[in-house]
Amino acid sequence: MATQNAVAAGVIGLGSMGLGMAQSMVKRGIRVAGYDINSSAVAKLAEAGGTSASNLAGAAKGADVLLVVVVNAAQTDMVLFGENGAAAAMKRGGVIISSATMAPDDARRLAAKAEALDLLYLDAPISGGAAKAAIGQLTVMASGSAQAFQKARPVLDAIATTVYELGDAAGIGASFKMVNQLLAGVHIAAACEAVTFAKKLGLDLPTVYKVITASAGNSWMFENRVPHILDGDYAPRSAVEIFTKDLGIVSDMGRHEKFPLQIAATALQMFLMTAAAGMERDDDASVARMIAEVTGLELPASSLADT
Repeated sequence: MATQNAVAAGVIGLGSMGLGMAQSMVKRGIRVAGYDINSSAVAKLAEAGGTSASNLAGAAKGADVLLVVVVNAAQTDMVLFGENGAAAAMKRGGVIISSATMAPDDARRLAAKAEALDLLYLDAPISGGAAKAAIGQLTVMASGSAQAFQKARPVLDAIATTVYELGDAAGIGASFKMVNQLLAGVHIAAACEAVTFAKKLGLDLPTVYKVITASAGNSWMFENRVPHILDGDYAPRSAVEIFTKDLGIVSDMGRHEKFPLQIAATALQMFLMTAAAGMERDDDASVARMIAEVTGLELPASSLADT
């Protein structure tokens, strides 16, 4: 496989997604420096052949491409443009790939800040989960200038199998991601409701899973999340708080556009109830646990639980 030794990249945010993306770049021969407040994540990148940075500027210094994989717009703004932020340390003409899920207005605002520093900006949210991040098979929903896409191409090719070029301005990629998150949140909530309803009807849940995944009622989220419920395993692959945030953004966008989003609003309330029940940082399949608690049902317990 051809390498991209001429490209220097920085990664800020080495969580479950960012670390896998950084490791995928290293495998493609890209020189990668990474920073995270979690020192063990930085150490894992170093073990994979990347360079550990001690601060934000260290990850960005000399970078042709800076990949930012943090939680939201506020964190993206802080790590890029806050005190001792990364953007000031980048090469002029470098490109920022911003992958946090955020409102389109925030993406446009951050792009304008980057452009004021003579930097390019790709609004590039991602989809696919940690497993696909680790093997460079994400989907990227990106928008930005042709020049930004050209400069970012080696990194995009290393982290994704599908890169959608959706427009020439920031905010378009973010809008596509919010449509995706509306559907993802609704499908998780629906899957959890369906499984707990099946339990109420006295059905064998593994058989329900087998039948539904071979039937028209299946969804990617049903197929992916229901095994967590069957295993009683709510370790956070994607936490409840992700969807209280993302469906909250969807709700705000709907209000701004004067557009009714009744189904998304119901799903948001289900995630909020789950968070209020103390499961905010647990796996988003915990919506099923919340429904079970309200209705007096007993879901499978983890085989790893203390006895």
